[in-house]
Amino acid sequence: MVARVRRTLGTRAVGHAGTLDPFATGLLVVLVGRATRLARFVERQAKGYLAEAVFGVTADTDDLTGAVLDRQEPTTWPTQDAVREALVGLSGTHLQRPPAYSARRVAGRRGYELARAGLEVPLPATPVTVYGIELVEWLPPVLTFRVAVSPGTYIRALARDLGQRIGVGAHLRALRREWIGGLRVEEAVPL
Repeated sequence: MVARVRRTLGTRAVGHAGTLDPFATGLLVVLVGRATRLARFVERQAKGYLAEAVFGVTADTDDLTGAVLDRQEPTTWPTQDAVREALVGLSGTHLQRPPAYSARRVAGRRGYELARAGLEVPLPATPVTVYGIELVEWLPPVLTFRVAVSPGTYIRALARDLGQRIGVGAHLRALRREWIGGLRVEEAVPL
């Protein structure tokens, strides 16, 4: 995206505020010229997402791009109330273990570089805050939910943790960033 904006505007001074996973869609804040210095302020803002998790299948990346680690299909799926209660249990501030395939650095290297090389990725858990999380739709095995989080929160890890709470595992299959601070995807300019 940054390369395309550079070509289109004819400038090298282009940056972005917060990466999106390759399969994700939605708001990507691109800064141009002297505004690139503002990236760190945008990145520190809360973020909102619409996400879809698939229960019963875990993956090494915690999303649809990874290798399947396990499949489980319960005789009966949890009720909507049980899923809603598990979601509420993710609210607040807690420690989150980032996915092995993440951009977090370990000994100077990105976690995904180590994971792709087949090495153990000892990423320490970090504090994150889930400001709000709500069930949008539960059509087993797919859960659609909306979430507002602090910077540094991995929605893939939330899906993984939610699957563990339910007892059948889960991974993220779709993710759309809807907002960062006061910036909304509806007001964004398409590429």
